[in-house]
Amino acid sequence: MKQQNKLKILNDPIYGFISIPSEEIFRIVEHPYFQRLRRITQMGLSYLVYPGAHHTRFHHALGCLHLMQKAVQVLRSKSVEISVEEEDALYKAILLHDIGHGPFSHALEYQIINKVTHEQLSYHFMNDLNREFNCSLTLAIQIFKGEYHRPFMLELISSQLDMDRLDYLKRDSFYTGVAEGNINSQRLITMLNVVNDKLVVEEKGLYSVENFLSGRRLMYWQVYLHKTGIGAEHLLQSVIKRVKELLEKGVKVDLPDNLRYFFINDHPDFETNSLDLERFAALDDSDIIFTLKLSMNHQDFVLSELCKMILNRQLLKIKFSSKPIPQSKVQKHLQKLQKSYQLSEHEASYFVFSGDVVNLAYAKAKPIQIVNKKGKLIELIKAGKEDSFKALLKEVKKYYCCYPKLQD
Repeated sequence: MKQQNKLKILNDPIYGFISIPSEEIFRIVEHPYFQRLRRITQMGLSYLVYPGAHHTRFHHALGCLHLMQKAVQVLRSKSVEISVEEEDALYKAILLHDIGHGPFSHALEYQIINKVTHEQLSYHFMNDLNREFNCSLTLAIQIFKGEYHRPFMLELISSQLDMDRLDYLKRDSFYTGVAEGNINSQRLITMLNVVNDKLVVEEKGLYSVENFLSGRRLMYWQVYLHKTGIGAEHLLQSVIKRVKELLEKGVKVDLPDNLRYFFINDHPDFETNSLDLERFAALDDSDIIFTLKLSMNHQDFVLSELCKMILNRQLLKIKFSSKPIPQSKVQKHLQKLQKSYQLSEHEASYFVFSGDVVNLAYAKAKPIQIVNKKGKLIELIKAGKEDSFKALLKEVKKYYCCYPKLQD
């Protein structure tokens, strides 16, 4: 039974009222593929660090749609030609750019389905919707894939200054309470322009861009690369790894049917098998949480403990270092855990591991172009002569070691 709902305005805590620009886009929002995003957490397990970070991919997608509408208005006011068809395609492309995310977003990228990115899955979802909506997403798909002849349209969706980043920084800042990410997205959009079909920023917006990039760098250290969050995500990835290992050995593990299907089938066919896409569309965070609850009392000690640690927030201890972690230090923690719980080295490796994280504020390989009053294009770092701009190019790497909190 389906009821017709003509609601075209949504209330968003970040921007206030968000309008849905057309009846067809509203029907896309109503589609089960898109409604599934209500059940996909935007920031994985970050809510274990920031209790308010329970917002979803659904929130984010609608926020991006809102910002894209603002960008189109601004660019048209500056005599940038955008046809009605291009406008519609931009809205659909930004709305669906993240529809391919699986449970817990980036935390489980490649874990459920190996070697398939969320961007590839978004493309498959868009293709399927295109068939259902009488090929009305064809232009949106061309823009999304970078095949349209006007590059600035892809840059509005995917670049170092796109609507995706402008929304998630402000939104994640709001829900985590970390003020550094509270960027002025409206001012940044107001400073956008197009020269030779390339997205540029007007010279008077130079310092707004610097603040945006600096804010993003700080958000990575304080939120996205927070050491507790990294440890929690490793535990969740370890659960998936252990479940797959047990299934290969023939050990019974209770799982939701669609999750079991992807654990057993390493190479799903999303290109030609619509049933595989429907199976993936049936997955969301609740399948993973249900798996954790089903397995917290499993006979396998490793799987049981991993699930309990996540559900009860009894997380690993994690230490950052500016230098690579010596293998001898990792080995010391492994041996201590093996002795305490009578585990093999392989079993202990689920709880003790090392790695690294990298934070780069600005990638010069994908430059942001500044246009001065004379119409000349200047790359961002050259336009900003202060040392603070050069600091944006510095890549910072940190190393970490994770291990359980054991008593001596």
